[in-house]
Amino acid sequence: MLPIKSGRLNKPVKAVIYGLEGTGKSTLAAQTPNPLFLDTEGGTTYLDVSRIDQFTGWEGLLNTIEEVARDTSCCSTLVIDTADWAEQMAIKHICEKYKQTGLESFGFGKGYTYLAEEFARMLRACENVLASGRNVVIVAHARVRKQELPEEMGAFDHWELKLSRQCAPLLAEWPDLLLFVSYKTFVSGTESGSKKASGGKRVMYATHHPCWDAKNRFGLPDEMDLDYSHIAHLFTGQSPVPAPPAQPDFLAELAARMERDAVTEAQLRQVVAQKGHYPEDVSPAQYPPDFFRQWLFPHWDKIVDVIRSSPEYTPF
Repeated sequence: MLPIKSGRLNKPVKAVIYGLEGTGKSTLAAQTPNPLFLDTEGGTTYLDVSRIDQFTGWEGLLNTIEEVARDTSCCSTLVIDTADWAEQMAIKHICEKYKQTGLESFGFGKGYTYLAEEFARMLRACENVLASGRNVVIVAHARVRKQELPEEMGAFDHWELKLSRQCAPLLAEWPDLLLFVSYKTFVSGTESGSKKASGGKRVMYATHHPCWDAKNRFGLPDEMDLDYSHIAHLFTGQSPVPAPPAQPDFLAELAARMERDAVTEAQLRQVVAQKGHYPEDVSPAQYPPDFFRQWLFPHWDKIVDVIRSSPEYTPF
């Protein structure tokens, strides 16, 4: 008979967390169960964590990962911080081994082939840690690249792993959880029609978007606040933390304000479009919660004044 299994399997998590400097990548990884950091760049200085930050080159890093795989008592989560600095260690190792000044000097792309092979060795070593029942988290930096689609006009910014073209796909395909950490800025309009930043927050994205790479196999939301509680259940094997209470019913509050101040939806849409926020054919039901909190309700009295000052205003 075929060895068919059913149901969900509880397995160690292999995750990659990447983003810009100072967004909280290492701090997030430090909250995983009993982490041990392999600090390749010295970025954990001010974190109260267990770490190994001295390696005898690239081979020393790989040997340390293999030692972690053998010593099941040293940690519950192995954190490599960061992948791009580890890649530089691999490049130095390859150039020294073959007595070359850089990867380009190999010719015919052979140096980059060696690099991909070495980076794959690191991921295989991480698989041995996973096989021993421990989680693995790899931290990396992000960079922006202009991307063009063949069927579209123009280019747009796309955030990706700050690795070579040979290693980035290997690391992006490897994890069950690829989180992009960023800083989300709230933009509001002014009376003069210009735009200004009115605040922001750190967030993490868990699904793919044209502007960044991300994925997960756990059914996580597209966007979450940068808070470990949103992913803690993945590492503990427990049920997800219950969702916080539902946000206020913004549409119900908006309807009450519109009725009180004799404002129609068409009039509201017109003002929102004039201020440059959303086209006039976009319904308030499509406005995101932050727009209600950050602009619509705080500026409501001024919105009403603009509507009533219009020569076409007619109370309903």
